[in-house]
Amino acid sequence: MKKLLHVGCGTFTKEKTIPYFFSDAWQEIRFDIDPNVKPDIVGSLIDMSALETESVDAIYSSHNIEHVFEHEVAKVLSEFLRVLKKDGFLVLTCPDLQSLCKFIGERGLYEVAYESPSGPILAHDILYGYGQAIKNGNYFMAHKCGLDSSSMHQKLAAAGYADFVTIVSEPNFALWVVARKGSSADTNIDVFGRSVLSGLPYFGT
Repeated sequence: MKKLLHVGCGTFTKEKTIPYFFSDAWQEIRFDIDPNVKPDIVGSLIDMSALETESVDAIYSSHNIEHVFEHEVAKVLSEFLRVLKKDGFLVLTCPDLQSLCKFIGERGLYEVAYESPSGPILAHDILYGYGQAIKNGNYFMAHKCGLDSSSMHQKLAAAGYADFVTIVSEPNFALWVVARKGSSADTNIDVFGRSVLSGLPYFGT
């Protein structure tokens, strides 16, 4: 069984990740900074010392990396790389500031950007963190940095990932990343990335 590290899991399990990880072939390890969500491992993005080097096959990180300061992003990506096995890969999503800034310029900061299961998401929520959660005292939700495809490519390359692809989902202003620790001659990274993200409504099947 392959091991999936679900970083910043919150209250969710792997059924709230992406279809690629839904099968029983993947054993989920839930990792979060908040002990109240009862993760398997409590830890932060910049200190994953509780995890052994080269111990997981894949990492899924949804809307976590924007919660660290810009100078800490390199540390996070390096920690992800460390715990991945040699043929492991990272799936990461975060706000895409390039498409978001275009929306803000055209529509405004406090306009509804999209509807989510939690309700309407304002452009301000995407930029600075989900306002209602922060108002209710969950300060972990505040955003401390922002990324776009260009800056993400630079940081992944500097961290030492063999290859990677980024895809922007403009309907929800999300930047998606699939990055491999080691390159593969068998599968082009663009093809591999599309296969991993297939099944998501904005990427087709």
